[in-house]
Amino acid sequence: MSPTREQRVETALFRGASLTLANTAYAEALRGFLDALLQMDAASEDSTVRALGLRDRRGSAAVVAREGGVVAGLTELNFLLGRGGVQVELRKQDGDVVQPDDVLLVAEGTESKLLALERVGLNLLQRMSGIATTSRCLQERLRSRSFPTKVVGTRKTLWGLLDKRALHLGSGGTHRLSLADAILVKNNHLALLRGREEDAAPPAIERAWKRRGDSAFIEVEVRSEAGARAAAQAFRRLRQDGGGDYPCLVMLDNTSPEETGAIIEMLRREDLWDDTLVEASGRISEASLEAYAEAGVDAVSMGALTHSARALDISQKVS
Repeated sequence: MSPTREQRVETALFRGASLTLANTAYAEALRGFLDALLQMDAASEDSTVRALGLRDRRGSAAVVAREGGVVAGLTELNFLLGRGGVQVELRKQDGDVVQPDDVLLVAEGTESKLLALERVGLNLLQRMSGIATTSRCLQERLRSRSFPTKVVGTRKTLWGLLDKRALHLGSGGTHRLSLADAILVKNNHLALLRGREEDAAPPAIERAWKRRGDSAFIEVEVRSEAGARAAAQAFRRLRQDGGGDYPCLVMLDNTSPEETGAIIEMLRREDLWDDTLVEASGRISEASLEAYAEAGVDAVSMGALTHSARALDISQKVS
């Protein structure tokens, strides 16, 4: 049985399940990121602790949610605290829905270490939880209205793979995990081949198809109906020649919901719909999300999920 459109979208754009500490690339990314955040503090003494004459006794700290949301980053915080010799008891798991005053974890270690790691740890947890919360909220909003459209992030991330994992924990799509993950032919690539995107898209797709190897998908970014038609025709021809169920996507960049709907109608009318998945991208906000879903796109990508994420309110209490 051939996969459904939703299954093809999930195969292509939902790639976060691999982002665990068992994944060497992810573990190295996390370790390097934490080292960079901690470098300034590690090179100096805590002036506040010294000034107050605090002794280095054993203490404990509870990390507490101050608002409801989806928690993400507990695994990463546990890793950070463990490296500092702090013992952790997790009270919640990544991806859990939490309420105000829920205790997320309890940590035990020296008071100086609990204080030294507090801000970096909370920054990590707050940002990842904020991304996961927004992703889950938007995905559930579409699901509640029976839209099959999926919400996915982009590579407009500040924290790279950590942001991608947060999207995954919030039930959002990750899109590409890296430049090597999939083939995404954007407008600047097309401009290097031909003057008009409808002329450049077919040869670009043919070149990509021959060299796709184990790439997760091929996607072409276009901004016009003519470009979408040319890309979809190329995908249909190649898939009919033996492409099987390989995910092929057209990204409609900066098209309005009305323009997007018209392009989708064209794809259906010209028998191009079944061979092409459609993603809408560019200046899409929470306010316009449902309009794009109503237009019939398979996925909506939003850079704001990661480049403008609002941190979830989480605090630490030391005792």
